[in-house]
Amino acid sequence: MKTPEFFASVRTIRMFDPLAEFLGAAEDGQIEYAYLDAVKLAGHSCPTVAGAYLSTLKALERLYPGTMPRRGDIKVSFRESGTSGVTGVMANIAALITGATQDNGFKGINGKFDRRNLLFFDADVPGEICFERRDTGIAVNTTYHPETVPPDPAMKDLMQTVMAGSADAMARKEFARLWQERVKRILIDHIDDPRLVILG
Repeated sequence: MKTPEFFASVRTIRMFDPLAEFLGAAEDGQIEYAYLDAVKLAGHSCPTVAGAYLSTLKALERLYPGTMPRRGDIKVSFRESGTSGVTGVMANIAALITGATQDNGFKGINGKFDRRNLLFFDADVPGEICFERRDTGIAVNTTYHPETVPPDPAMKDLMQTVMAGSADAMARKEFARLWQERVKRILIDHIDDPRLVILG
């Protein structure tokens, strides 16, 4: 699988998963998620996928300063419904990393490791997404602003040409390059830009 080179340079997210430790799936229960994992789940790379990954990364950094986030112990609430806009895509990625599910997740073993009822929609939260530690109740709200990193001006015309089916191979390649260049700017150049993901 050949992907854009910058994927490998995006900051990773390291989690401690007690279930993975218990069942021997990962040494010391440590699981590392990379942007490529989000891409594989979504089937594509775009500003939305990048935003979901980045929002989760930023929230976990704030919730667990100096320590490893505990997968399966984080409640994730979305302000919008699961079918509204890109909410479903973002929720899938947040769930991948945090382990949070609705009522269809892992039921646990002898009352432990239950991953259900940790993912919510239509929630009364001030940001787009609220990440809450179950052990302390401390929460962080995130709101993603992709407009902070606008697309290349040439993208609009190229997209129209490609979507219309009238673009040649060179134009399609240039469109894809510019599309991923914006994602790169979001995840590499602006990853710590406080305007991109607002934390509250």
